[in-house]
Amino acid sequence: MRALRHRLTGPDSLAYVIYTSGSTGRPKGVAVPHKGFLNRIDWMQSAYRLGADDIVLQKTPFSFDVSVWEFFWPLMTGACLVVAQPGDHRDAERLIHTIESNRVTTLHFVPSMLRVFLAHPRAAACATIRQVFCSGEALPHDLQERFFEVSSAQLHNLYGPTEASIDVSHWTCQRNGSDSVVPIGVPIANTSLYVLDAHLAPVPIGVAGELHIGGVGLARGYLNREELTREKFIPDPFGHAPGGRLY
Repeated sequence: MRALRHRLTGPDSLAYVIYTSGSTGRPKGVAVPHKGFLNRIDWMQSAYRLGADDIVLQKTPFSFDVSVWEFFWPLMTGACLVVAQPGDHRDAERLIHTIESNRVTTLHFVPSMLRVFLAHPRAAACATIRQVFCSGEALPHDLQERFFEVSSAQLHNLYGPTEASIDVSHWTCQRNGSDSVVPIGVPIANTSLYVLDAHLAPVPIGVAGELHIGGVGLARGYLNREELTREKFIPDPFGHAPGGRLY
């Protein structure tokens, strides 16, 4: 009997492909390997600690990369996963019912939907929520303050492009803080962030530049778009790892 040969999945194997919104008129498929995704989930568990009593609401459409951690973070840590009905993420009334009936502790909002949620008169009744994550849009300071008026939960601001395994930076919003803006925060584990000028030189504090991202979270590149991949994923002039890149 011929022995079966199994090819094991490794850190560089493809985990998923998600297409960006196509704001330029041509959507781009971003190919993300397992090592970037696993680094992201490992960091999230280390930072925010789901336990067996936690209940995570999965409500982001799976065409967006936030859905990846919504699905797999609870499943990889022993927490409970509740999958919302299609369209619940756009309907505050249905969303509040889902949160209350399932005693959800952890969920994600894009800021524009968080504003709609907080405007609902029953938002404050969702007392089981202990942590909320925001990403996908800039988090306005007034929305942060409104959140703290309504909820006793923690609020976390995350930032990251599809090209870098969901998120690359994090910030824990401060209740009664003195800042007038909500920062995107500091890099997650095994990630580097640089603000550079057109010559790839770091700019001084207070000088505008372009954000460059490095580390294990970077995608392989764009699916079947080798020229665009070379343009956007450039050699890392600061790193010491062979083949290091910046996006």
